[in-house]
Amino acid sequence: MTAEELQHHIRYSGWASKRLLEAALALNEEQQHRELGVSHKSLYGTLEHTFLSDRIWFARTVDAGIVKGTPRELNPGETLATEWVKLQKRWEQWSDALTHQDLARKIEYHDMSGNIHTNPTWQIVLHVVNHATLHRGQAMSMLRQLGVAPPNTDLITYYRGLKVK
Repeated sequence: MTAEELQHHIRYSGWASKRLLEAALALNEEQQHRELGVSHKSLYGTLEHTFLSDRIWFARTVDAGIVKGTPRELNPGETLATEWVKLQKRWEQWSDALTHQDLARKIEYHDMSGNIHTNPTWQIVLHVVNHATLHRGQAMSMLRQLGVAPPNTDLITYYRGLKVK
């Protein structure tokens, strides 16, 4: 795994999440929040969970000193659309400075149950991207249940748009 590969994965995840969020926000409130029998209840709930997880992992990985203060829900006045864009920009800025040595840096953190774990940076970043991909797949299925064709978020589509080989 190289720093450049991790940068691509972070950017892909942001690109795909943005496309899906835009499709979800084009729906009315009732559709966004309709309970569809999934782990995070609704389309909006699933996307919000994905964003909040991205934010917690960012705090664990980049801003280790603020983990305890990282909100587990949107604060009053925050919107998913604006906060996710800001967070994605922070992930990208951070990843732009990654070196090969940074990828192996061990990060110690507490999981949601308070257990301590240690993983190298590259594993955490791939987890963040993979976790988002899982929930984007669920969200795409929910869009279909709501009668909406989801946007294409395939990794190969992202790579084709880069025009970089």
